[in-house]
Amino acid sequence: MSTPHPHPWRGVLVATALPLGDDLSVDYDKYAEHCAWLVGSGCDGVVPNGSLGEYQVLTPEERAKVVETAVAAVGGARVMPGVAAYGSAEARRWAEQARDAGCAAVMLLPPNAYRADERSVLAHYAEVAKAGVPVVAYNNPIDTKVDLVPELLAKLHGEGYVQAVKEFSGDVRRAYQLAELAPDLDLLIGADDVLLELAMAGAKGWVAGYPNALPAATAELYRAATGGDLDTAKQLYGQLHPLLRWDSRVEFVQAIKLSMDIVGRRGGACRPPRVPLLPEQE
Repeated sequence: MSTPHPHPWRGVLVATALPLGDDLSVDYDKYAEHCAWLVGSGCDGVVPNGSLGEYQVLTPEERAKVVETAVAAVGGARVMPGVAAYGSAEARRWAEQARDAGCAAVMLLPPNAYRADERSVLAHYAEVAKAGVPVVAYNNPIDTKVDLVPELLAKLHGEGYVQAVKEFSGDVRRAYQLAELAPDLDLLIGADDVLLELAMAGAKGWVAGYPNALPAATAELYRAATGGDLDTAKQLYGQLHPLLRWDSRVEFVQAIKLSMDIVGRRGGACRPPRVPLLPEQE
């Protein structure tokens, strides 16, 4: 048995879109093939059941099977499922399910049913940490209305509840504050369209959307940006940025799935309430 990686959240981890059939049922075979294709194309792992994976509209059975399918396709060391839920007990159960499926880490939003205060956020992460699997915090104040500011992340890390953060605020300045307040907390790029800025600020990984359609080019961009090859990185970033910007828009799931369809992968439709793109968006 191979030794587990001490930082399984580092590198390019693709927040996987979930291929659905024409009847909107989950196509697990296509999903397994998609995970294997991403890792085979230069990405380091996958994040099932993130916002891009439409986890909010899956049944509990589907959500569990998505994780198991990813692990079977690429191995648990390369799988970091999203375990977000309205209640802390449910989020902890999802972390335990991921742990039992063989996953090396999980990704957790703060409480997102209401605007939680700092004490609630700490209690939420403390509860999920009891599952015994490393937790990556996910800061998305745009969608969740709870902002994991650097001071709060430093507290979460200091208590041992989180090892890294997927940072989606879009505020690049926070990278430098975080490095001062919690130097051992790994910063992960959380929005595709600030990749170069956060890579230069010391990011250790990227929880990524657009590699679902263009894994080789985006992985090359990430490696150039984090490796200090700024000429290559700037050229690729300039070419890809019109696409990468979709990752921060309301219709990001539809846009990335359409991009998958265009390159010959199975993206397909989304489950409601997500509706198809308008013709001008397509």
